[in-house]
Amino acid sequence: MAGKGSSTEARYEALPENFRDAIDQFARHLSSERARSAHTIRAYLTDVVQLLDHAGRMHAETLDAALALPVLRSWLARQRGTGAARSTLARRAAAARTFSGWAQRAGLVRVDQARQLGVPRADRTLPTVLAVDQAAALVEAPGAGRAAATDVSPVDVSSVTAASDAGTAPPGDEPHASDPVTLRDAAVLELLYATAVRVAELCGLDLRDVDDERRLIRVTGKGDKQRSVPYGVPAEQAIRAYLQQGRPRLLTPRGGSALLLGVRGGRLDPRTVRRIVAARAAEARVPSVAPHALRHSAATHLLDGGADLRSVQELLGHASLATTQLYTHVSVERLRRAYRQAHPRA
Repeated sequence: MAGKGSSTEARYEALPENFRDAIDQFARHLSSERARSAHTIRAYLTDVVQLLDHAGRMHAETLDAALALPVLRSWLARQRGTGAARSTLARRAAAARTFSGWAQRAGLVRVDQARQLGVPRADRTLPTVLAVDQAAALVEAPGAGRAAATDVSPVDVSSVTAASDAGTAPPGDEPHASDPVTLRDAAVLELLYATAVRVAELCGLDLRDVDDERRLIRVTGKGDKQRSVPYGVPAEQAIRAYLQQGRPRLLTPRGGSALLLGVRGGRLDPRTVRRIVAARAAEARVPSVAPHALRHSAATHLLDGGADLRSVQELLGHASLATTQLYTHVSVERLRRAYRQAHPRA
């Protein structure tokens, strides 16, 4: 249970040994499944700890008793009573079902009673999408970074990689007046919108994942599935400026082969990306958004521009076309709003 929050850790430590052993085995099982993201694994383990804590308060001493249908329903009812969103309830029910099913297959319980547990349907909310001009305003880097990004020569990624291994700047690279953090932020914003990557995917990019000749990045998504995603000229310019004039000045041995670096020279983390987007949104005077909104916006703008659904699915790395189809609802809703506002007989 390493890495859990203090509240969850305390609950875990207070559980009986047989419950803790089951959770530890379940954690190893989830980690061996390539189809689940680290975020999902953490959420499931937190949910299971809360479930078994609730079961213990109901005097359940065995796993069979803890995963009995009345206990499961009582736990979900309690979650509902705290005002948890339907999407949260749906995830917690899914975690309970996954845990119970695994426990039955592992011989830890006789019957998988959670199969009878109703899973609340998550609310289907349309994603936040910026208008095209808002997205453009957000990703436009501040003056110094943008100026530098428009006047750079092609970068040899292999030389940058070799320099990373040594913890030094690439051969022939000279310091530039532009702030390296500004150049990095420009690359972050351009990549988020140009490629529609998730924040974790962006932070996980290495130098070898950039194909600057073909303007492609290799993205490792959920379940360690890889996909190649194209990017345009503005992103190309921002990446080149950052690699030539920004990254070498941020690099320390901690950075290794990471494409994007933090101010201390290590790999950029998702929290910093969220701060970058929030700060730039305020500066550009566009609605405050999370980085994921740039992913939503890119997908919607592609569909609005005539891209086919299958291509957008591949670009986003969605396993199911149904997930991508959510963006068609966004496009239709935008059309409806425009119609109501502009058509004389709306």
